[in-house]
Amino acid sequence: MKLTYFHEPALEFGAGRHVDVRFGIANYGTFDRSSWTANPQIPVGIVGTNQTIEAVLTWLDKCRTGILAKETRKPNLFPAFPGFGEDSCFGVSFICEPRCQRSISQNSIDELAKIKDHGRLVEEAAQLFVAEVEYLANETNAGVLICAPPLNLLDLVDAADNVDLPEDADSDTEEESLDAAPEIKRGRLVFHHQLKARVMGLKKPIQLVRPHTYGGRAKKTRRGDSRSLQDEATRAWNFHTAMYYKAGGVPWRMVRDSSDFTTCYVGINFYKALDEESLMTSLAQVFNQRGDGVVVRGGQARYSKDDRTIHLPADTAKQIMTDALHCYRGEHKTYPARVVVHKSSEYSQDEREAIMAAVHDERIELCDLVSLRRSHTRLFRTGYYPPLRGTCLNLDQNSSLLYTRGSVPFFEEYPGMYIPRPLDVRYEHIEQSCPFLAQEILALTKMNWNNTQFDGAEPITLRAARQVGSVMKYVPLNSPVHPRYSYYM
Repeated sequence: MKLTYFHEPALEFGAGRHVDVRFGIANYGTFDRSSWTANPQIPVGIVGTNQTIEAVLTWLDKCRTGILAKETRKPNLFPAFPGFGEDSCFGVSFICEPRCQRSISQNSIDELAKIKDHGRLVEEAAQLFVAEVEYLANETNAGVLICAPPLNLLDLVDAADNVDLPEDADSDTEEESLDAAPEIKRGRLVFHHQLKARVMGLKKPIQLVRPHTYGGRAKKTRRGDSRSLQDEATRAWNFHTAMYYKAGGVPWRMVRDSSDFTTCYVGINFYKALDEESLMTSLAQVFNQRGDGVVVRGGQARYSKDDRTIHLPADTAKQIMTDALHCYRGEHKTYPARVVVHKSSEYSQDEREAIMAAVHDERIELCDLVSLRRSHTRLFRTGYYPPLRGTCLNLDQNSSLLYTRGSVPFFEEYPGMYIPRPLDVRYEHIEQSCPFLAQEILALTKMNWNNTQFDGAEPITLRAARQVGSVMKYVPLNSPVHPRYSYYM
């Protein structure tokens, strides 16, 4: 066994590099800031009640000139928001014309309260927004659409969902992710996922924003307790960065040397079909080093009783990889020199051979197959704080424990709520060295456009695949899916 510490990977911004997303954007501008010079305005549309529309626009106008940092002894963890305007580090501003504002009547929401069936309630609630989003997508030039449901509507659908809804650009629940088991929602529809799936065909990404983001109200749990609220500057950072990405911008990218091979990163995860009776269905998510996501719908998977792990049939595994590479070529007009596959469960021999066959069929020579799961093994460090993020214990030539969450020197503390668990990294077929692949995983945890705090628990490959699966289960099998990740986040 060998213990190694990997320093925090830097990211590349418009005019420099930095380890932190927020300081990097504030000091050097977004990676593609100069590309907005000719047209420095992003037209947006918004759907909500008259009250939520006014509140969101008021908050956006406030954010235009910046939000002060909270008072804290950890200034690197809670920096001020520098503002979002043409003269800001983002180099663009939002514009929302009156015709791009579509209101939903309180009467319509009151009618929803009479519906007792939870599935129908969520479907009808989503339909209120779908009708208005369709108008904005077809009749206006809005590039990104904001959906701002009021609190009373969210109370209805939250109760129906029986889960705490995910929040676009404002949550971090990664401690519970990276499980090999499919996502299970106990047969209940989730408003967020249903809405994303219903508007996907309109080819305009949407941003769901809840009242606590712009109104400062504390979030409520299913038990009715108040949940801690992020400071306003952090909320502004997360919201505006996600909107920037959804508008087609590139806020930052991984640092790549000119001599590095062009690499395609693929994440494979699993989810249950909406009826929960079907076999688990596989899904792949493809990324390049800029972080651009390409979604690929996978085939069916199976649960093996022998090793209690989800596996792909050989023909399905090969087809998924072939489709992923073809999508990559379609987006980037060339095949990559190298492919890295991150899978949320161990590979079977059939899977390894099928994936390698698909890669070799396209004459790609370099391929690394890695499986990632949350480990129950923990390391301990002298003192009160957990191990440093970037700590890697190489167990043998085929496996490592990698801390992607932990104490962060730049923050001068551990910013998490729970005792961090390392990733169990299994190197199942590799061309690169184990330390190289571990550092690559660490860098990929910083490619999450939904959260500007950089210490993500999982690489974007698997995070994206999981998030896409949550929405994909609501899209009928015979319906087309949008290839860009921004439509699912």
